[in-house]
Amino acid sequence: MSKETQKRRVLIVDDDPVIIKMVGTLLTTNGYEVLTATDAPVGLEIAMQKSPDLLILDVMMPIINGFNICRLMKTQSGSQHIPIILLTSRDRDDDRKIGEEVGANAYIAKPFKTEELLNTISGLLAAPNQSLGK
Repeated sequence: MSKETQKRRVLIVDDDPVIIKMVGTLLTTNGYEVLTATDAPVGLEIAMQKSPDLLILDVMMPIINGFNICRLMKTQSGSQHIPIILLTSRDRDDDRKIGEEVGANAYIAKPFKTEELLNTISGLLAAPNQSLGK
């Protein structure tokens, strides 16, 4: 299968299995290959090994929060190109500012609209270098 016809691979990292199932099902039915992790260390390991086309991260997770994973991924040469969406219940302006500072490409608050998430994903896959600050 050529790269053009391959399914785009999206990694979802969230400690809430309901969110993982809901977002995973949404993406699978829309033609994406989905990888999942319910904790940050495993998610980080999968991201480094599988090099997904896009990463969806929760912010509030035990051990390592999503802001720190995002910052780490955006400073590593092997992963800094991967677009990252922070999908979180933290919806204050200062949270969004932190998301921008750590290099997130998009910030979506829970509860979210499925169309917004799908449009954000397709937009980032088409133009992966856009970021919150642009």
